[in-house]
Amino acid sequence: MRMELRLKEILTERGMEQKELAELTGLTTRTVSELCNNKSKQYPKGALEKIMTALDIRDMNELFIIK
Repeated sequence: MRMELRLKEILTERGMEQKELAELTGLTTRTVSELCNNKSKQYPKGALEKIMTALDIRDMNELFIIK
């Protein structure tokens, strides 16, 4: 079992590009890209909080899927 971030899927659903999310959150485009492509081995709490705020996500379970 592994946990994956659904960020790429969420952005597609909302018609938003990674660059736009980076601008809204103040994160680098590299960080957003790594999170979207599940390249990160760790998920920085601060980055997730900024993403949740920018995307108006209230429940962290919306961000993750367990496979």
